[in-house]
Amino acid sequence: MPSFFAQREGGRAVITGGDARHLARSLRARVGEEIQVVDPAGSLLTVRLDRVAADRVEGVIVAEQEHRPEPEARITVAIAQLPAPALELVLSRCTEIGAFSFRILSADRSVARGAKLERWNTICREAAMLAGRTRVPQVDGPSTFDEVVAEAEHPVLLVRGAPIALAAVTEPRDLTLLIGPEGGWSERELGAVPLKAGLGPRNLRADTAALVGLAVALAVRRQI
Repeated sequence: MPSFFAQREGGRAVITGGDARHLARSLRARVGEEIQVVDPAGSLLTVRLDRVAADRVEGVIVAEQEHRPEPEARITVAIAQLPAPALELVLSRCTEIGAFSFRILSADRSVARGAKLERWNTICREAAMLAGRTRVPQVDGPSTFDEVVAEAEHPVLLVRGAPIALAAVTEPRDLTLLIGPEGGWSERELGAVPLKAGLGPRNLRADTAALVGLAVALAVRRQI
């Protein structure tokens, strides 16, 4: 069972909204059952339920331990629009790995697709609970490529065959990884970002590149 986000009220924990409905109806939680919840202040709580309803689930905190799962490095994954299954995989798995936030962008060679911000953010919330994170990465967009680059403090363009390996980019601590569409970056886009880095000589799908790129960026910063 995933760790749920809860509000602490003295020696009790309270879960409301969609999480309460999910616990009560889908997972069929019962009074007397013990679940794990995350206190955003940095604790993992074991809670013995004494009230289970679709609008509110609550219980007594019976155990507590320090919980600091968030990476110090803030890595934003900025990825071109992909088919829904691939993009949703990126959001889910990168949230589990430790992405700080996401930017969905329209690249020169992107195929236009509708924005589904509510669904995208729901996917990240569910993945954050599964991973036991204390915060949910925010998803923004779709934005243009130029907007994302202009707003990124330290953008890194992932390019196959780049002269620098992403594993060699150990500074700065925080950065934005830009992952291109299925058709690759245009010449204009390649010229817009000075720092280009690669993930090896093999051709990776965009969703694979996002997962590998994030994992590498966090690993070289000793965040995994």
